[in-house]
Amino acid sequence: MPIKVQRDLPAKGILENENIFVMDETRAMNQDIRPLEIGILNLMPLKQDTELQLLRALSNTPLQINITFVYVESHVSKNTPTSHLNQFYKLFSEVRNRKFDGFIITGAPVENLEFEEVNYWQELTEIFDWTNTNVTSTVHICWGAQAGIYYHYGIQKQKLSKKLFGVYEHQVLNRKIPLVRGFDDVFMAPHSRHTTVDADEIKQCKDLTILAESQQVGVFLCMAENGKKIFVMGHPEYDRMTLDIEYKRDKAKGLDIDLPYNYYPKDDEKQRPLLQWRAHANSFYANWLNYYVYQQTPYNFIDNAIILGK
Repeated sequence: MPIKVQRDLPAKGILENENIFVMDETRAMNQDIRPLEIGILNLMPLKQDTELQLLRALSNTPLQINITFVYVESHVSKNTPTSHLNQFYKLFSEVRNRKFDGFIITGAPVENLEFEEVNYWQELTEIFDWTNTNVTSTVHICWGAQAGIYYHYGIQKQKLSKKLFGVYEHQVLNRKIPLVRGFDDVFMAPHSRHTTVDADEIKQCKDLTILAESQQVGVFLCMAENGKKIFVMGHPEYDRMTLDIEYKRDKAKGLDIDLPYNYYPKDDEKQRPLLQWRAHANSFYANWLNYYVYQQTPYNFIDNAIILGK
């Protein structure tokens, strides 16, 4: 949360230069507060697992948040009971006339398909367009990030020779940007994917700003339009045991799956995995909610063009 100080306090400028958010008295007195409206388009097959992971990640701020789970109607979920969807989810068609302060588009296990081959691709492109006018800031995760970058900027994903699977080291490139405030120079994050987006192509796109990357796995975090669109290539929301469950599931199916990199102590799958990424995951979502949602969205959605700076 921001620190409230007098407008002319000498320390104010120093704190702002150190990327610490400071709010002066005038803004504090005129700022109304209401619950933030956050939508989550959950494209994962095990929707309840993803719900729990994201709610944990979003819970580490004092902000009050109203969550709306959304699913696409052009795809039938085989792993989540229809009763659960009917009770806790809204179809996109039911929310398309609403405004959201923030929106999250998850990953999906469809990486080996071309984007246009995904049976809900047309609906997803409608959602991408809708976020431009109805959402203040949208976070795209893993395949959702690859799909968003492809749709908005025309950069195609590339298939990897082997599944990228494990916990990897990343470096912060520009800590002046509030989204990575509080990150260490080097931080860990999980990945589980068969495809990637070439770092050089992202760097050549004038609309995208890279905030963190890895020598091993490439770009981890980038954004566009001052944070209106945010793309996360990994899974900072994952729980301690998520990669363990994925590994043992694929192993039981007889699939060619390597041990998750840098995950089990001494690479012993019988040992409890180390949780190495939770602090930075919490910082990421807290920074997003504070700097790119709460501080950007007005009390009332009176004129969406004003909200989005159009």
